[in-house]
Amino acid sequence: MSGTNWMSSKSEFAQPPVDLRTDIPHSARVYDYLIGGKTNYAPDRAAGDASALAYPSLPISMKQTRIFMHRVTRYLAREHGIRQFLDIGTGIPTQPNLHEVAQEAAPEARVVYVDNDPIVLTHARHLMTSTSEGRTEYIDADIRNVDSILGAQQLHEVLDLKQPVALSLIAIMHFVLDEDDPQGIVRRLMSELAPGSFLALTIFTGDSNPEGVAGVGREYNERGIPLQIRDKAETERFFEGLDLIDPGITLVHHWRPDERDASEGVRDADVSMYGGVALKRD
Repeated sequence: MSGTNWMSSKSEFAQPPVDLRTDIPHSARVYDYLIGGKTNYAPDRAAGDASALAYPSLPISMKQTRIFMHRVTRYLAREHGIRQFLDIGTGIPTQPNLHEVAQEAAPEARVVYVDNDPIVLTHARHLMTSTSEGRTEYIDADIRNVDSILGAQQLHEVLDLKQPVALSLIAIMHFVLDEDDPQGIVRRLMSELAPGSFLALTIFTGDSNPEGVAGVGREYNERGIPLQIRDKAETERFFEGLDLIDPGITLVHHWRPDERDASEGVRDADVSMYGGVALKRD
């Protein structure tokens, strides 16, 4: 990067005390633990250990999903000239974050992060660094309340929705249950974006390892983390009305692998996430 730029003042992050409920597992902290992070507590580690016992490849799958995000971001910035990214379901900051990948390819890239997890909010400043040419911002909002995202002042200060935007929904939609109309949420978000925008999305699936993934679903749900597993047909519904980019919907380690990947030797049974990227033409 050519430099860093803190886009928000300290007062903007002056938040009332937040109860992080460290006595119960949290999806963001379980993920952080399983990919080797340090922002987690005993209940998170217990949930992660139980899930990995049911499906030992879960940490591999999670890491491959993050590599997919990196690869997609580079691809959209370099091959399609995308300079605006809306990342919902950001999670605990883990380098490189999306804006770091995007701004490595295009220093002027602008990124808005969205999450509603209290633990992520406490770390939001790590998402607020930017090249001097670009900009980043963080919105504390729930994906199930689309109006709170689309109506946020920070969104419109950073992104011009009349120009193409990449909507990044990585490892988030399995926490949106069918009763909350996840496909409808995606359609609503994409409807507000200009032609030439892209959707990058992953879906947690049991197609590649039914027994192991079912065990993960059981462990999460029994610990109070609602999670829904979906098959390929259900995944395809998220992309209706959009033009899928080759190779279409595939397990994430098969999506345009490149020389920067760490996926050599990864088996399909090790990966439980479908991924796809699609273009909005009009």
